[in-house]
Amino acid sequence: MSKIREAFKGGKAFIPFITCGDPDLETTGKIIRAAVENGADLIELGIPFSDPTAEGPVIQGANLRALSGGVTTDMIFDFVRELRQDVHIPLVFMTYANVVFSYGVEEFIRTCTEIGIDGIILPDLPFEEKGEFQPICAKYGIDLISLIAPTSNERIAMIAREAEGFLYIVSSLGVTGTRSEITTDLASIVKVVREHTDIPCAIGFGISTPEQAQRMAALSDGAIVGSAIIKLIKKHGREAAGPVGEYVREMKRAIG
Repeated sequence: MSKIREAFKGGKAFIPFITCGDPDLETTGKIIRAAVENGADLIELGIPFSDPTAEGPVIQGANLRALSGGVTTDMIFDFVRELRQDVHIPLVFMTYANVVFSYGVEEFIRTCTEIGIDGIILPDLPFEEKGEFQPICAKYGIDLISLIAPTSNERIAMIAREAEGFLYIVSSLGVTGTRSEITTDLASIVKVVREHTDIPCAIGFGISTPEQAQRMAALSDGAIVGSAIIKLIKKHGREAAGPVGEYVREMKRAIG
């Protein structure tokens, strides 16, 4: 059984997104541990990429800061290997298909298994093209996590039926970033998902306040937050672990 399911066992899951290497990997480690101590149920680890098309300016900035600091995929693999000595909640990589292709798909996925990664999210991988990754992920026991966007329409049922790990429901059109309000009819999307799979679904893109997180978690099985956390990291730099931990605690409390 997928270890990712464990993140949703104790009620609604809070899922922070953190870019590895922003501002450096040592700080990333402190931030992740602070998030875990304060109730994070699963963490999305971003492997930085020079052209992150799904990201808004906040996470793009984190990618560029990490890359300009010299972070590589191999360094992140070593970092996760060390992290796994004391961090036991599910971890998934979020990155782009090019990062995996340039590393070598099989070698990348095999290494994920070796270091204790439970799943991967590739936001630029169209559902129809997941066959390039799916068999290799299955071979190594890595969940290839699918995204459902507000424009998925009649494809929602098909994506849900083939889902693994958890389903990432994109709250809004466009790129990542905080939003003052989320207007998508998410309830109807979740309804279709529930009709076709019992795999948990979490909502991300645009969530920044406890009130938004509470509303999204009420509709689904959890809330995913990236840009709001990255803003805290940019603001506090190497001292970000404390503020991020407090933010995670507040958000986790909000979703119950």
